[in-house]
Amino acid sequence: MIYFDNAATTLKKPDTVAKAVFEAINSFANASRGSYEASLSSERIILETRERIVKLFNGYTPNYTAFTSNSTEALNTAIKGIIQNHKDTHIITTSLEHNSVLRPLYEMQELGTELTIINADIKGQINYNDIEKNIKQNTKAIICTHASNVIGDVLDIDFIGSLCKKHNILFILDASQSAGSIDIDMKKSNIDIVCFTGHKGLMGPQGTGGLCIKKGIDIKPLKTGGSGIKTYSKTQPENMPVRLEAGTLNSHSIAGLNAALKFIEEEGVEKIRNHERQLAKYFYDEIKNIENIKFYGNYDTDKRTSIVSLNIADIDSAKISDILSSEYDIATRSGGHCAPLMHTSLNTVNQGIVRFSFSYFNTIEEIEKGINAVKEISRRF
Repeated sequence: MIYFDNAATTLKKPDTVAKAVFEAINSFANASRGSYEASLSSERIILETRERIVKLFNGYTPNYTAFTSNSTEALNTAIKGIIQNHKDTHIITTSLEHNSVLRPLYEMQELGTELTIINADIKGQINYNDIEKNIKQNTKAIICTHASNVIGDVLDIDFIGSLCKKHNILFILDASQSAGSIDIDMKKSNIDIVCFTGHKGLMGPQGTGGLCIKKGIDIKPLKTGGSGIKTYSKTQPENMPVRLEAGTLNSHSIAGLNAALKFIEEEGVEKIRNHERQLAKYFYDEIKNIENIKFYGNYDTDKRTSIVSLNIADIDSAKISDILSSEYDIATRSGGHCAPLMHTSLNTVNQGIVRFSFSYFNTIEEIEKGINAVKEISRRF
């Protein structure tokens, strides 16, 4: 199979990831629950992974990196944890967002939080001036994606971060589509919370993710329970990161994430990004002049991820993906991509979009097969 659905999850991982998970399953006990070697080994690898995350995002301290099962849980933790007074809180987001951002915000809206959504145009672009125009005295945070999971366009987080600093509001970034393949600098971009997942660009196992938090940001825990410390307290400990990590951590998968982060460090984010972008550009350039194909996103800039989104004529996107899979053994993603407002902006609610997303482990030979497949399918319609 040729796998072009890496924006959903990377299928091919560095070989060291599976090895690390295997070794952890056979040797790790609960972290921070004992003084014996199986527990201490687990705790050491978790700390090492926190340190790698902080290094990757130029964050502040490993103690303020908390692990979750994915970015959905991380975003729910951040969004619900920072809103303490619904009646006096205003949040700004965009129509580019995944449901992992939108649905928690809609829940908060039902409880009284005021929500402003900055709408994208028919090309999926937002007007950054609209963000500042909507900042109010009670605006608590701007919460947005770094890169659209539908069209791959990257938002100007330096500009958004500067607005947050100017108006003294929180900046919460959904880095699900960018972590590992686009540089993120929390200090430079004035980001207070980065929510990430381990199984996409970070090339780690599913079941991993977390929050990298600026020291001093108060987040109410989404979950409470066992922490390994302060057993006799009726409330979740205040100490970070255990404040946000109730229960046993997935140390086996975190070990795999650690191995993936080490691989990214050794290869370099810039090298990974350049390779992925070259693949996407080659794919787009070879099919962009086909008459009955419509593309979504801005392909005249390098500020995008390795996503190429398209439709062929007026054919349902699911049908095109089915043909690619059944006849060419090529995996893509069709439909709404859990981003309903984006499809509303693009006018693709009924048709959906066929998304090709490439990874560091895809090859030119695979891209060429994808190009030929798209050309052949387009001729049918």
